[in-house]
Amino acid sequence: MLRRGLLKISPFIATVFPPLLVKAAEKRDAPVKDFNYGMRKVGLIGGIGPESTIPYYHGIVYGVQKQSPNKAFPKLTVESLNVFDVLSLSSKKDYDALEAYLMDGINNLVASRADAVAMTGNTPHVILDRLQAKCPVPIISIVQTTCDEAARRNYKKVALLGTISTMNAKFFHEPFEKAGIEVIVPDQADRDYINDKIGSELELGVVKPETREQFLKIIDKLQKEQGAQAIILGCTELPLLFKGQPVNFPCLDTMDIHIQALTNFILNK
Repeated sequence: MLRRGLLKISPFIATVFPPLLVKAAEKRDAPVKDFNYGMRKVGLIGGIGPESTIPYYHGIVYGVQKQSPNKAFPKLTVESLNVFDVLSLSSKKDYDALEAYLMDGINNLVASRADAVAMTGNTPHVILDRLQAKCPVPIISIVQTTCDEAARRNYKKVALLGTISTMNAKFFHEPFEKAGIEVIVPDQADRDYINDKIGSELELGVVKPETREQFLKIIDKLQKEQGAQAIILGCTELPLLFKGQPVNFPCLDTMDIHIQALTNFILNK
């Protein structure tokens, strides 16, 4: 049967080299060795934004490799979207369009045989429940993993920094409130400032010392005037501001916490 099919493709080649062609076809059809090493696969919705997708990839693959008994790197698929489309649809509260846009990427990750999906940004979690209802695999939430870490540290009051959509919406507050943790946000002027700097600087990889200083003043105010025990860096670009800088405030870095949770999932921990 196999040789007959090959003859139809190229009679001359099949006549001259039949043993080689049969062997190559049999090799092609042989079962592929499983190179998962007992790991599960995660699919990432990246590009939201690009600057955070890079440390996500690096943190996951090397975090897994460091803990893997055989020092293997994990399988990982990244579906890169446009952060500015996500931010625009979120700010307009056009959640139907946002859902369609994100689900298109998520479906591609599911097709890549991912065992779970994660979004490398906080803002799109505003419609997490809608996405999870249509996604056949778990979506590992950056909000829930951060909440779990805040509870583990016994925090009772935390301050949230992020995009205007993240700070104003309730999706970030709800799991914390269920855990008995109060979430506060900066005043309106400071929220506008934070949102502007995320969109105009950090999403583009631009880090200015004067922006860092203003953020530190906002954080200091949240601690001294509102009693925040810790600051949630609720945008995965915010750690760029403090990279290589001493941080003298208790911090919940959502990206770092999320990366660790994803690493544990891959390793079945």
